[in-house]
Amino acid sequence: MDVKQIDEALTRFIRPATFPLAVKLASTGDELPERARRPLKDFGYPIALCQATALTRRYGWTMAVGKEDQCCLGGAQAMGFVAATADQPIGPDKRQEPGRYRYHVTATLDRAEFVPDVVVVYGNSAQIMRLVQAGMGGPAGGGSVHGAGSGFGDCGDIAAGTVLRDECQMILPSGGDRVFGGTQDHEMIFAMPWGRVEAVISGLEETHKAGFRYPVITDVRHRPNLPPFLRIPEEA
Repeated sequence: MDVKQIDEALTRFIRPATFPLAVKLASTGDELPERARRPLKDFGYPIALCQATALTRRYGWTMAVGKEDQCCLGGAQAMGFVAATADQPIGPDKRQEPGRYRYHVTATLDRAEFVPDVVVVYGNSAQIMRLVQAGMGGPAGGGSVHGAGSGFGDCGDIAAGTVLRDECQMILPSGGDRVFGGTQDHEMIFAMPWGRVEAVISGLEETHKAGFRYPVITDVRHRPNLPPFLRIPEEA
């Protein structure tokens, strides 16, 4: 499946309120999309990775953030732009090797001009539940999807943790993402390494056929237990 087919499937089965994201970790400038915006060059100031994510998922802009474009220490450590320090909550399981990558690139999934390393969906708990069901292979799959819930540095969970684990993750949005990325109280994150995406889409299709849906189906096929003032009188 290509990125457009995956985007269409996510739109059909999940209906996210913001664009699903394609995330690429680029080692050279040659890998950057031609129309990618660079914060320092195009805005005149550096930003945080969570802001770049928000600009993509809300505005539809393709963003490329390098060391000089990044002003947040947590995001810089997560991408390996700067070395980690002992007093920061970006642990080794959520940061890339220093110097390995030069750019963090985000694009809407339907317009991505590259094969992503990670596909990311922001959604409410019911939408993320559907992705978790698909990620674990449906009712017969067993097991569970890894949950990342430190509350700090979800950029590291997305750009490093998902890649290093090579497995899907259900991620609690961090404080920075809420303050600087505008993530809302009802939102959660689901991140998929590229190699797992087709299996998740297949899982969505199979669980949909089995009756698991979004919007969630509610059981309304029964006679209601009405309060007395709404009951039709027998003599009516």
